Amino acid sequence: MSTRILLADDQEAVRIGFRLILDSQPDMEVVGEAEDGRQAVELAGRLRPDVVLADIRMPRLDGLEVTRLLAGPDVPDPLRVVVVTTFDLDEYVHTALRNGACGFLLKRSSPALLVEAVRAAMAGDAMVSPSVTVRLLRQLRAPEPPRAEPPAEALTEREAEIARFVAKGLTNAEIGAELFISPGTVKTHLAHVQRKLGVRNRVGIAAWAWDNRTAS
Repeated sequence: MSTRILLADDQEAVRIGFRLILDSQPDMEVVGEAEDGRQAVELAGRLRPDVVLADIRMPRLDGLEVTRLLAGPDVPDPLRVVVVTTFDLDEYVHTALRNGACGFLLKRSSPALLVEAVRAAMAGDAMVSPSVTVRLLRQLRAPEPPRAEPPAEALTEREAEIARFVAKGLTNAEIGAELFISPGTVKTHLAHVQRKLGVRNRVGIAAWAWDNRTAS
């Protein structure tokens, strides 16, 4: 069954390019296009796509607000949203992830990375552009970093270790290889981490790890 994708970008040329890339995949189908944020929210509610690719700077509603409305912590039935933008400002990255995005990709990324981001979203993983990840990790070495709220229940040493790997962008299989455990065991640990941190997905785990400077 094909992954159904909604494109939200105010530039028609960008939408055309993304459609050509994604529709060329045998298991992907672009089912709708929106030229502004309000239309994106309306189409998403009507079409219920598997993945929404949303630009940040759009008329009427920006992509960050679109992400919050479709995937935010207060949404009862959230959609998978991958933010795809020209702008990699740190404020945008953190806001997008906290608003529930399951990926943050730069428009200059390769077609293969765009496809991989959609596949990662469907697999419950998160894709953040490598250049953005590297910059964020460099910031972890800054002095006197701000700290996120501690979890209601303390993470075990293994859970904290897995959270650090998630913040570095590793998949379940890669984490399992690093720790010599199965991907299924990693998934179980991640479920415990999500419950303890009160987050919805691995992006929330990564954001918590970044805030706590545990990903170095």
